[in-house]
Amino acid sequence: MKKLAVVTGASSGIGYELARFAVEDGYALVICADEVEIERAAEKLGRLGGTVEVVQADLATPEGVDSLWQAIEGRDIDLFFANAGRALGQAFHDQEWRDIDRLIALNIGQTTTLLHRVGRQMHKRGSGRILVTGSIGGFVPGPFDAVYDASKAYLDSLSYALQDEWRDSGVTLTCLMPGPTETRIFTREGNHLQDAPITEKPKDDVTTVARAGYDAMMAGERGVVPGFTSKVMALLSGVVPQSVLAQIHRMGAEPKKGGGS
Repeated sequence: MKKLAVVTGASSGIGYELARFAVEDGYALVICADEVEIERAAEKLGRLGGTVEVVQADLATPEGVDSLWQAIEGRDIDLFFANAGRALGQAFHDQEWRDIDRLIALNIGQTTTLLHRVGRQMHKRGSGRILVTGSIGGFVPGPFDAVYDASKAYLDSLSYALQDEWRDSGVTLTCLMPGPTETRIFTREGNHLQDAPITEKPKDDVTTVARAGYDAMMAGERGVVPGFTSKVMALLSGVVPQSVLAQIHRMGAEPKKGGGS
């Protein structure tokens, strides 16, 4: 039987690329997203010769998490990619609470839930590899991305803590911490990022970012920050005052005056 890889947020972007690398390496796939595009992603992945199961579910809800878990519970998961998440632009006071609550539920709640369930299973078996998609945003205060950056700081921290807990277990956990990457996150309806200056600036290539994460996970590395600019920001986060980092972030995230979002 083929080994099994599970990928959340796999309909496009980093998640799709991670799924593609896994199927090219001979893994069977279970992929999950909350949109119909996950079916098209499955068709493309299947044409690469892979066995692909689809779970279309909203992981921002308990019901969605349970739907995915029902599909994978009791199976030996060899690779788990905790990639699903969303962003939310605009000023904190201009955001709707339902959108903030949904971001927290998806980025933090479902990721923690699935890490606990999958991690417990892997720990009992004594093997398995996990990749968590964090963000360089977790290193800096994020004006106009405040809750998103805070959620990624949580994931970055959780990842490093679990790495230490599982260091003698045979389970590895790698945290991928990319900077701005060329994905649909900047244009997806409801994210309100279209008027942020960073949307129009050059970004890291999605395939390159995903490959860096995939290779780091397969090598059992603790974390990886792809891209030169992101590496510089990670270094600055340890020496530059938080107020300065916040101002740097604001320049890229504050909506342009007269924007429609």
